[in-house]
Amino acid sequence: MSQLSSGICRRLNEAPQEEIDQLASGHTVQLLSIKKVAPTSNSTTATDRYRIIISDGVHFVQAMLATQLNDLVTTGEINKNTVVIIDKLACNFVQDKRLIIILDLHVVSRDEEKIGAPTAPPSTQDAPGPTVGEAASSSVTSPTSSSTAQARQPPARTAPSGRGGRSVYPIEGLSPYQNNWTIKARVTQKSDIRTWSNQRGEGKLFNVTLMDESGEIRGTGFNAVVDELYEKFEEGKVYYISKARVNLAKKKFSNLQNDYELSLEKNTEVEECLETTSVPMMKYNFVQLSSLEELQKDHTCDVIGIVKEVGPLGEITSKASNRTIPKRDLTIVDTSQYSVRLTLWGKQAEQFTADDLPVVAFKGVKVGDFGGRNLSMVSSSIMTISPDIEEAHLLRGWYDGIGTEKTFQSHTSALSGASFGGFNRNEMRHLSDVKESQLGMSDKAEFFSTRATIMHIKSESISYPACPTQGCNKKVIDVGDGWRCEKCDKTFERPEYRYIMSMAVADWSGQAWLQGFNDAGLAVFGKTADEIHEIKDRNEAEYNAVMAQASGVTFNFSCRAKQDTYNDQTRVRYGISRITPLDYREEAKHLIDLLKTPWAQ
Repeated sequence: MSQLSSGICRRLNEAPQEEIDQLASGHTVQLLSIKKVAPTSNSTTATDRYRIIISDGVHFVQAMLATQLNDLVTTGEINKNTVVIIDKLACNFVQDKRLIIILDLHVVSRDEEKIGAPTAPPSTQDAPGPTVGEAASSSVTSPTSSSTAQARQPPARTAPSGRGGRSVYPIEGLSPYQNNWTIKARVTQKSDIRTWSNQRGEGKLFNVTLMDESGEIRGTGFNAVVDELYEKFEEGKVYYISKARVNLAKKKFSNLQNDYELSLEKNTEVEECLETTSVPMMKYNFVQLSSLEELQKDHTCDVIGIVKEVGPLGEITSKASNRTIPKRDLTIVDTSQYSVRLTLWGKQAEQFTADDLPVVAFKGVKVGDFGGRNLSMVSSSIMTISPDIEEAHLLRGWYDGIGTEKTFQSHTSALSGASFGGFNRNEMRHLSDVKESQLGMSDKAEFFSTRATIMHIKSESISYPACPTQGCNKKVIDVGDGWRCEKCDKTFERPEYRYIMSMAVADWSGQAWLQGFNDAGLAVFGKTADEIHEIKDRNEAEYNAVMAQASGVTFNFSCRAKQDTYNDQTRVRYGISRITPLDYREEAKHLIDLLKTPWAQ
């Protein structure tokens, strides 16, 4: 049985604020309960929050788990009765209540029995307090809501643990109910000054992204505040910031996982901090490029890759403002052997140069579905060239060692769904149900999963000559001495053929025609469109045999249904957004799981 730090819960419950820093780490406790906090009615983020009950074997107190530790819960690394050592915590005092936030911990042991018979600390038993079981099952709707297992404290006293006699608060603990606070945070992103003009007037604004070890928050300044504070902030530097207003976050303008944001005001105090070791440089949650098709359109993510190609500087004209905006497309690759197009805008597009295939880390880029999957920088995105992080060094070593010899697959399905992540076995529909439900008849595209067998492929034209420039894929024109791409304004010796297919598929209930592009053709034939085109030119009989061999094969399809009007006739077209061969092991596992559901009982 593990030895707990007896007495620490009572000390955390009673210690004045100036002594909390002395109790911030090194305590062994047991987690008696982990409960997901119900979102508040005005919550604007999907980030989960967890309330935990910690015990020292004698007493218990409630605390919040910092969101960067959520993975410990979702992966099962911590659960009921897990014994942990708290490596760092913070304590906020909000409306006479004490809020303990666990910022970091590591696991000592799991599957322990409950240690001791802990009760609420004496100061909470005047009411009297609940038992541990009652506390664990209580319903909580806000990190700042009261609980009989928490101590009621007098208003927080100022302390010299921060600057100017004020305590330094973690970003995670800020809320609109606090006034006298100071945060110590690094500026990870600073926007350009932007202006606007409309019927209500004109003005200017800028924003900064601030980060400490507990989380991130966005700060925005308008008009006179821009003149006062813009030059004070520098990316990468650490500042003490106080006297800003905490508001609910406008998620339309921010992708940070925080319910709140800061409104910088005329009296907001910003002072550079030279002691920066306790504030991390940047936090990333990288996803591999091969996993982008699992993310929904407009989702934001962090990626790291080698810049394999740099496109020319171009521009588009904004429909809203009629302004021209510079843009540049990059092609990045990673160890998953996938490539993706990533678009830079504005000054970043104009100033970007990379002749040596650098490693670049991108934070908070937006996922798009045009031409399959692509990425785009937004105003809050951060780009770091050759970052000094482990992932960058590993990627550099891999690419220089073996990556240069690899071929990279792109997300090229032109019909990827705007809100569809892939094949969903649990919501699979048969073809007659798709038609009877009139999927695709509404103004918006609709998505479905089905399993069907290829009955016939229109073999007259299954491919087209495409531009060989990666990420272009436009049809090229034979000009006699070569093949010309109007988009790239280049002529090539030969095109790269790409699939564009129409196939009849059937299941037990009926038949439907599906349209597919390059990924679909690769899955069906197991050959590139160039190879199939060469076979057709060389030997018509062999080509017909390849077409026949592809029939009668069953696949799992993820499809997009959308109305299409041609020659004044409106019909529904079914596009293949993803196609995968049957994995009989997965299918058998699904059937076993199905037998365990109430449906099979």
